[in-house]
Amino acid sequence: MNQNPLWKYLLLIAVCAIGFIYAMPNLYPSNPALQISMSSINDKFAGNERESITKSLADANIAIKMLEDKDGKLMVHFEDTDAQFAAVDPVKATLGDKYTVALNLAPTTPAWLGGAGAEPMYLGLDLRGGVHFLMEVDMDAALDKAVTRYKDELGGYLREKNLKYLGVVRESNDNLTVKFKDQAALDAGLKEYNRQYIGQLEFAQIDAAKGASLEAKISTQNLRDIKKLALQQNITTLRNRVNELGVSEPIIQQQGLERIVVQLPGVQDPTEAKKILGATATLEFRMVDENNDPYEAQASKRAPIGSLLYQERNGNPILLKRSVMLTGDFITNANSTFDQNNQPAVSINLDGKGARMFERATGANVQKLMAVIFIENKTSISRDENGEIVKKTVKKEEVINVARIQEQLSSRFQITGLDSPQESAGLALLLRAGALAAPVYIVEERTIGPSLGADNIKAGFNSVIYGFIAVLIFMLVYYRVFGIVANLALTLNLVLIIAVLSLLQATLTLPGIAGIVLTVGMAVDANVLIYERIKEEIRAGTSPQNAIHLGYEKAFSTITDANITTFIAAIVLYGMGTGPIKGFAITLAIGIMSSMFTAIFGTRVIINLIYGKRRVKALNIG
Repeated sequence: MNQNPLWKYLLLIAVCAIGFIYAMPNLYPSNPALQISMSSINDKFAGNERESITKSLADANIAIKMLEDKDGKLMVHFEDTDAQFAAVDPVKATLGDKYTVALNLAPTTPAWLGGAGAEPMYLGLDLRGGVHFLMEVDMDAALDKAVTRYKDELGGYLREKNLKYLGVVRESNDNLTVKFKDQAALDAGLKEYNRQYIGQLEFAQIDAAKGASLEAKISTQNLRDIKKLALQQNITTLRNRVNELGVSEPIIQQQGLERIVVQLPGVQDPTEAKKILGATATLEFRMVDENNDPYEAQASKRAPIGSLLYQERNGNPILLKRSVMLTGDFITNANSTFDQNNQPAVSINLDGKGARMFERATGANVQKLMAVIFIENKTSISRDENGEIVKKTVKKEEVINVARIQEQLSSRFQITGLDSPQESAGLALLLRAGALAAPVYIVEERTIGPSLGADNIKAGFNSVIYGFIAVLIFMLVYYRVFGIVANLALTLNLVLIIAVLSLLQATLTLPGIAGIVLTVGMAVDANVLIYERIKEEIRAGTSPQNAIHLGYEKAFSTITDANITTFIAAIVLYGMGTGPIKGFAITLAIGIMSSMFTAIFGTRVIINLIYGKRRVKALNIG
C-alpha cells in the first residue's frame, strides 16, 4: 500500500524539469533600450552606425550595456531608464532624419533558453509601461465612402440592365438623386433598384414638377451596419498592422460605438506608435486614358470628362479613367517577390468576388494600359483659434506601375515597377494588413513609463512572496513533515503557473497577479482537506498507511467539486470579461489546474516516497 510505480516518479520529475525551464526566462529582466530602424522602407543601414552611436554616447558620458542586431534593427541596451532617455537626443543628432529612434525594452533571455522555445511571459501595460491611445473612427468619412460607392453603383447597375438615365447626382452628404428622361424610364429603374438594393437604400420619387427623378437614401438599418462594419474593420486592420510590425501582445478593443482603445506594452515612444498606427494603405487599379494628352491637362489644370490627372513616380503627368476597376479591399494576401527580370515585385491574391471583377475588367481591356495607384491616408487632429477640434485627413496618391494588359487576369498576379526589395516588402506588409474602412484620429494619449511599471511589478511580486511565505510558515508549523511536502507542492504550483503563462506567451497584468495570489491560497486548501481527513482517520483508530490512503481517497471528490465550480467561474469571467478581467480569469484557470496536479498527485507521490514500504507507528502530521 502507498507505493509509487516508476512512471509516477518519471512524470513528476519531467513536469518539474519542464516547469523550471519555461519559468526561468522570467528571472532575466528586460533592459531599457533604444530601437533604431530606417525611417523609409527604401533605405538600409550604411554599416557605420555602430561606431557613430558608440562615439556619440561616449562623448555624452552615457554608458552602453550592450549593442546588438535584432530583426533588422539595432538595439542599444542601457543599465537604467535614466541613461536610456538621456541617450535619445545624442543618437538622433548623430544619425539624422533617415533613422527612427524609439524607446523600447529588450529581453535578455540566454540563447540556450531561447533555443528551447523558452521566453518570458509578456507584461501588460500596467507592469511593463507603454503607450495608450483612445482613437475615434471618423463615421462621417465612412458614410461618405458608402455614398460615393452607391453613386457609382447606381449608374453602373442601370447600364448593366440597358436602362437609360440622365445621371446620378449627390445632393447632400447622404442623399443621391437619379435623373431620368421620362416617367417610364423612372418606373423601370425604380423596379430594378427595389429588387437589387432592398434593405440597403430607400427610394422616393421627387416632385414631378422638377423632372423625373428618384431620391436614394441609405436606410436606417444599413446606416447602422455601415458604422458597425467600419468600426470592426478598423479594429481588425489595426490589430493586423501592429502584429505585422512586431509589437508584443497589443490590446486593441472597442469602446462605445465609435472608439477604439489601443494599448502597446513595451513601446515607450508615442511618436513611433503613431507612425505604426497611421501607416495605412491600399491600392486602386484604373485604366489609362490613352485618348487625351496628360501634358495639356496638366497645363490647363483640367482633366477631360471621365478622367483624373495623376503623376507618375518620375513626375510625368498621366490621365486615368475615373471608374475604378478594383480596390485593395479584395486582396487576401500579398508577398514580396521578384518578377521574371529579377526586379522587385509584389505577388497579389484576390478573393472570389475580386477575382471575378478583375477577370471582367481586364478581359475587356486586353492590350490597353492599366495603372496601379498606391493610396495612403493619414488623419491628424488639431485645434483652431476657437479651441474647436479640427480633423484633417491627408490622402497621398501615387501611380507606382503602368503596364499593358497582355491577357485576362484573375485571382493571382504581380505588381512590378517597384524601386527596391525593401519597398516591395513594405508594400506587401501594408496590403496584408489592409486599409482602414474610415480614418481614425487620436482623442486621448497616455505614456506609462517603465518606472511606474517597475513599481507595480515590485508591489505585485511582494504581494505574492509575502502571501506565499505566510502560507509556508503556517503549513510547516501546523502539519510538520506533511507541511513540508505541501510547501514543496505549493512551490511547484507557482513555478508551473509562471511556466504555462510563459509557454502560452500570455500577458500578465496586475489583475493576473491577483489571480496568482488567490490561487496560492486556494492551492493549500486541497492539502488542508487531505491532511485533516488523514488526521480524522488516525483519530478513528485507522493504521497510518490506511489513513494516508483513505485521506487522499475521501478528499478527492470534495477537492474536485470545489475546483470545478471555481474553474467554471473562471471560464465565465474569461468569456464575458474584457482586458484585465480576462487576465485574472486566465491565471485563475491555470492555477486551478496546476494546483490539482500538485496537491493531489505531487504530494501523494512524495508522501508515498517517505512513508511507503515502511512499518509506520505514527505520522508526523501535527
